[in-house]
Amino acid sequence: MKRIKDIRIGIIGSEFREDVTVELEKRCIERLKKRGLSRRQIRVVRVPGSLEIPLVAEKLAAQKKYDALITFGAIVKGKTYHFEQIANETARGCMNVSLAYGIPVIFEVLAVYDPKDALERATRVRENKGVEAAETALSMIKLLSSL
Repeated sequence: MKRIKDIRIGIIGSEFREDVTVELEKRCIERLKKRGLSRRQIRVVRVPGSLEIPLVAEKLAAQKKYDALITFGAIVKGKTYHFEQIANETARGCMNVSLAYGIPVIFEVLAVYDPKDALERATRVRENKGVEAAETALSMIKLLSSL
């Protein structure tokens, strides 16, 4: 079983819709610290938009320093098919990284129809997506270390 002081987590957040990403990251880091991680065990990397997340996830996974990666972003539906392309390809890219490197890539890139919905999921106390991402990462690290 991996000890909490030995866990390293990478967080990748989109600069686009930064109001959402910052809130998700803040809540996630607060929860990780509450569970015993220090800030130096957590690396945050920013990318321009959600579609850039999988490439950076792949680069971090290839370093073999991280026990889990957490991804944050917000994609809002507009009037074109662009929303579906970005949401689907970002999810697929993150899953590919997870499977290729055997590392949990926690996917909290929120695909929403209204920007207010993304901000609500990032800021609410109950069912906060940043908190859920932290808990999921720790659960997956525990599970994988026991297999």
